[in-house]
Amino acid sequence: MLTEINFDGIIGPTHNYAGLSRGNIASATNAGDASQPRAAALQGIDKMRHNLAAGLAQGFFVPLARPDAAWLASLDTTVAAAEPHLRAQAWSASSMWAANAATVSPAPDCGDGKCHLTVANLVTMPHRSHEWQGTLAQLRLAFADPAFAVHAPVPAPFGDEGAANHMRLCAGHDAPGVEIFVYGVGGGRFPARQHLDASKAIARAHRLDPARTLFLRQSDNAIQGGAFHNDVVAVANEHVLFTHESAFEDRAGAHAQIRAAFPAVEIVEVPASAVSLPEAIKSYLFNAQLVSLPTGGMGLVLPTEARETAAVWQWLEAHVAGNGPIRQLFPVDVRQSMANGGGPACLRLRIVADPATVDPRFIADDAKLDRIAEVVARHWPESIAPGDLTSAALATEVGAARAALLDRLDLGTLA
Repeated sequence: MLTEINFDGIIGPTHNYAGLSRGNIASATNAGDASQPRAAALQGIDKMRHNLAAGLAQGFFVPLARPDAAWLASLDTTVAAAEPHLRAQAWSASSMWAANAATVSPAPDCGDGKCHLTVANLVTMPHRSHEWQGTLAQLRLAFADPAFAVHAPVPAPFGDEGAANHMRLCAGHDAPGVEIFVYGVGGGRFPARQHLDASKAIARAHRLDPARTLFLRQSDNAIQGGAFHNDVVAVANEHVLFTHESAFEDRAGAHAQIRAAFPAVEIVEVPASAVSLPEAIKSYLFNAQLVSLPTGGMGLVLPTEARETAAVWQWLEAHVAGNGPIRQLFPVDVRQSMANGGGPACLRLRIVADPATVDPRFIADDAKLDRIAEVVARHWPESIAPGDLTSAALATEVGAARAALLDRLDLGTLA
């Protein structure tokens, strides 16, 4: 039976605040601070536990090998000798944000009846541009069943950042849907990361019906305001689109296209007069998991920062008190991820599939999360300061930490 499974990225032992993500305000604001990799990973595990307790299907991906000595070798340098900016890019733990791992089209949408996944190339940001090889290896292992088709990335220079710029509307997760690709246009102080040509290439590779596929332009104001991905200003689930007024460049035109392609859509729009764009971005109101609850209705798994932002929480409480589709609010503490610019939705990749077709090593349950938490508590560094990235001892320590996790999960083939 097809169901939505959220695959969260386990936050890696090299989690640090190097401020590498241009256009990500939180990342830039906290650059140079000391991070807490152990606390970060445990917060992510607790979020997965929360979803399991709510009756949601949950999976995970493991951290990539970092620092990436092979990538530095391709630049004719080493971890010890690299210039500081290259060394920081080699240490990045940004694969934790699984929403950027791939774009996923469920089987009911695809012409060949398979679930298609295209790994994101992430070429816009140097620290992420060398993720796709490790991510592709995991995807091909986790989704090796013939029910899936896993694609290599769209070639450069066409930037693709995965599901963070992709939404789907449907009557139910197992029903045919309308897929929405959101792209940006270059210009301004911050780059547009999702290219239209990349989105179109993915739609072709996934064999999507052009009549049920939309390409919408993200608002320039949103990008320049710090919404570096569409999922910072909009999220969809089944028949509901939850969006900020400033999400799309042509708001009226975008809404009209969506309604024409999927007449049953319920657009829940938060006006800028109630929640400003800066408030939406700071709180990551829309970088939440909008999920269908087994008990009925929809819930919003959102960061505690949303509860601490007065205008945001006021709007949410009024919506829940009314007759809107979002019936429950579930604040979760992912502060370590938030400080580096990623909320609950950044941490997960949504895949509609029969769980029986997924490699069980990537499916979470409470006992497996206990094992992961034990490894994290024992091996993840408690803190990493910027100067620590020059430490050969720390590089050895984090390598051993990842190896311990892979061993505990019987995933040594990913070493």
